[in-house]
Amino acid sequence: MSLGGGPGGMGGGRGGGMMRDEAEVRSANADAPEVPDLWRRVAAMFAPYKWLLVIALSMVIVTSALGVAPALLTQQIFDRALFPLDGSGPDLGMLWLLAGAMLGVIVLTAGIDLGQTYITSRIGNSVSTDLRVRMFERLMSMELAFFTATKTGELQSRLQNDVGGIATTLRSTFTAMVGNIVTAGASIAAMFVLDWRLAILSIVFLPPLLVLQRRVGQVRARVATRAQRSLADLTAITEESLSVSGVLLAKTVGREQAESARYRAANEHQRSLQMELAMRGQWFFSAVSVLMSLVPIIVYVIAGYLIAGELPIAGIGAGDAGLTAGTIVAFTSMNAQVRRPLLGLMRTGLDIQTSKALFARIFEYLDLEPSIVDAPDARDANPERVGELAFEDVEFRYPVLRGAQPEPAGDAAPPTLQDVSFTVGPGEFIAFVGPSGAGKTTIGYLATRLYDVTGGTVRFAGDDIRELRKESVVEHVGVVSQDSYLVHDTVAANLRLAKPDATQEELEAAASAANLHERILALPHGYGTVVGERGTRLSGGERQRLAIARVLLRDPAVLILDEATSALDTASERHVQRAIDAAREGRTVIAIAHRLSTIRAADRIHVLDKGRIVERGTHEELIARGGVYAGLYLQQDGDQRRGEDG
Repeated sequence: MSLGGGPGGMGGGRGGGMMRDEAEVRSANADAPEVPDLWRRVAAMFAPYKWLLVIALSMVIVTSALGVAPALLTQQIFDRALFPLDGSGPDLGMLWLLAGAMLGVIVLTAGIDLGQTYITSRIGNSVSTDLRVRMFERLMSMELAFFTATKTGELQSRLQNDVGGIATTLRSTFTAMVGNIVTAGASIAAMFVLDWRLAILSIVFLPPLLVLQRRVGQVRARVATRAQRSLADLTAITEESLSVSGVLLAKTVGREQAESARYRAANEHQRSLQMELAMRGQWFFSAVSVLMSLVPIIVYVIAGYLIAGELPIAGIGAGDAGLTAGTIVAFTSMNAQVRRPLLGLMRTGLDIQTSKALFARIFEYLDLEPSIVDAPDARDANPERVGELAFEDVEFRYPVLRGAQPEPAGDAAPPTLQDVSFTVGPGEFIAFVGPSGAGKTTIGYLATRLYDVTGGTVRFAGDDIRELRKESVVEHVGVVSQDSYLVHDTVAANLRLAKPDATQEELEAAASAANLHERILALPHGYGTVVGERGTRLSGGERQRLAIARVLLRDPAVLILDEATSALDTASERHVQRAIDAAREGRTVIAIAHRLSTIRAADRIHVLDKGRIVERGTHEELIARGGVYAGLYLQQDGDQRRGEDG
């Protein structure tokens, strides 16, 4: 449901502007938000898939443990098959046996790894899908104030880019971490089995590297937060500039090059951040790689001195019979086996620290709490009184935004509405007029509980609207706004947004009542014609009549017309006005009007100025009074006459 204008437009420009400005300032200056129990919550996302996770982790452990077998088999091939320690010649039978065992380990590892990849991909994709749905549902539950203060591109970025980044982390980083831990642990254990002295020599430098790795990860996490924020800005520019309205504006005011330059600048900023993210810590990994590559050289040298007896250790004298050729070859092979998972673990550690920014951004939105919710004892509207609506001393101030959560503005914010009171009964037609910014559209927001009052009471069907279920109110209210939202689908699909199970006969009856049926039949595919992005393949009058037909399909008891004809030419306005006249039959109608000619027949007209009702009465009474309404009417009438003369 959409009402024209909005807090950022008519009736609430001050509130919407403050919210957007403050949100952007805070977003630009804040690091990733702190989220309580972040990693506990991340682990909880795996709960529905715990058995698949157990299977996957078991496979990872098995394949990682098998990773040390080739090095141990290499030792046996050297010391038992190729160069037996007893001095006999090569044992070909043993060679074939050990070679076959090595081949079996390789084939078994590949098979298990294939199954493990399938299961971990399934878990990762399932968790990210669940997360995206949860986030979408939470966003859909938020009140209108949240969306007027948040760029659409920011929402899209969090749903697509952030969750997509998390999916990658879940699919690869987590399993890589477990696999690398097991592989590194098994390899180090095997190194100690082969020769504990060389093993200590190989791992003595690891603790300081781990400390340094943590510090590098913290820097990368900060860069990742900035990169995600930049990506959200880039997405927002894309959404704004490449929408039909954005392209039309750019072409009609000659801003194509300016928009391209804006996108190019944002894209360049994103590129620089991605490069910074890619290169942050690479010096660290290069140094680690060089250092670990030196270990085999050092092992060879130390082994030579040990065998020669030039470096006695632990009471071993000249010559060290324990260091056979097979042991040295197996040890250096195992050292290479350790280097890969240790480097992988360090990279994974950095990735996990970096992904913290993504998780924090996701949980920040998942933790949003809508301010407009059903009361615990909320009830349905009284069906016998659903056409009744009353405002009792209503005051309203638009909320401001603190972080990502709208909060009450407080007394410091200027009120948009003050001391507004009126009643309307079933079948009555009332209207609200006044200058821009007077608060007209805000009345429509409050009547549909898109916002809650900050003072006074709105009564719907005789009850405080805050005591009713929101769905019960929406069920009985239909809205036709100046900006009639249509999706890129067929005419029939757009109508069925209001009633998914509507029959073709019901669609045609609603379209006929809106004076649109014949025009639809003249379209290339009738009700199956695609209307284009936001209905751009239809004229403005046709879009409005389609919106009216959609409302009629729901058959609401209360109809709110928010500037429904203000953007149309005279001919289109006549068509739409006839459709509106048909829609008003038997319904309570609240018209928010700019063109006063459209509400002359209203039972009561309320004139708003600076958030207060300053006049009320019929058209004739207000004209005779010679007040604000009479001045507005005479001004519009004179403008219309001059337009016709021109």
